[in-house]
Amino acid sequence: MAKIQMKTPIVEMDGDEMTRVLWKMIKEELLLPFIDLKTEYYDLGLAHRDETDDQVTKDAALAAKKYGVAVKCATITPNAARVEEYHLKQMWKSPNGTIRAIMDGTVFRAPIIVKGIEPYVKTWEKPITIARHAYGDVYKAVEMKVPGPGVCRLVYEGDDGTELQETVHRFEGPGIVQGMHNVESSIESFARSCFNYALDTKQDLWFASKDTISKKYDHTFKDIFQEIYDSQYKEAFEKAGLTYFYTLIDDAVARVIKSRGGYIWACKNYDGDVMSDMVATAFGSLAMMTSVLVSPDGNYEYEAAHGTVQRHYYQYLEGKPTSTNPVATIFAWSGALRKRGELDGLPELSAFADRLEQATLSTIESGVMTKDLALITTLPDPHTAESGEFIKAIRERLEG
Repeated sequence: MAKIQMKTPIVEMDGDEMTRVLWKMIKEELLLPFIDLKTEYYDLGLAHRDETDDQVTKDAALAAKKYGVAVKCATITPNAARVEEYHLKQMWKSPNGTIRAIMDGTVFRAPIIVKGIEPYVKTWEKPITIARHAYGDVYKAVEMKVPGPGVCRLVYEGDDGTELQETVHRFEGPGIVQGMHNVESSIESFARSCFNYALDTKQDLWFASKDTISKKYDHTFKDIFQEIYDSQYKEAFEKAGLTYFYTLIDDAVARVIKSRGGYIWACKNYDGDVMSDMVATAFGSLAMMTSVLVSPDGNYEYEAAHGTVQRHYYQYLEGKPTSTNPVATIFAWSGALRKRGELDGLPELSAFADRLEQATLSTIESGVMTKDLALITTLPDPHTAESGEFIKAIRERLEG
């Protein structure tokens, strides 16, 4: 069988631990036999990030901007224990955070729906996509432990000599304080990415924050979304039969639980972090969640929404069999291949991505699945497959 030819490379960002092992299996079994795969490879494994002083992460992000489509394996964000384990020069920042900042992107996460893995919320019939702003807020906060009585103030000193000041709190004893920020240019990019992605995927868009309490911070998000929608996207939304609306975050949660799904829920950074895990778990499994970083100028980086599966990796190193779920990583590859096919005018490449996803879902629906899914499936008598066995079962369906 002739392999599908590619025109433009996909930026390939390799990762860490068990997902790195699965990454290699997926390429060897599910991609290379069928595609003349063209990638520009970057090793984002923790050891290589340390060797390059994390320059490789920045180079990978810039390559994603150059080629327009990237696919990323899960990576370690080191803590103190990881610094010691890997003998690192320093505690490097999250590679995802670095890539998001360089690409100026918004993260869209959606559950993978498959028969036999039923949502805990019985009304949910379609996926709910979480759009998470990927800059600022608590993730770039400055914190302080207050030792005793005194006043904490928020001070702005403008380059033009302007000074603004607000009292945060008068402490009567020890306490804690935190300062957060965001920038209007990033919020504007967030809004445009959400509106573009809604039009691209033909889904309604919700945006939720807490402007009734945060009358300047959250209200700025609300105002920017509305201004951009009214001036740039309202006509296109109406023509496509789509809806955009704003609501309070607590109202959104109530609406989501009673909904049937099938829309994009845009959230600020922390809200999106929390709600994407809630949605993934309520749909059945964190391991069954797609994630794509979309920049306002139309660049895409696909990845799995989960971590590196550290515990399974240690079992793998001991020679023990593992039943690690590779589905989200497979869908990262299929998403990147489909988008590359769309951008390059290669319908056969996009069609292969569709076939790969269907083969993966059909394998699960036939009763062959990894342990995490076997524990929660409603299908009778599932067969619990090791990781390699599961991937080979998918290949048989691709070849069939």
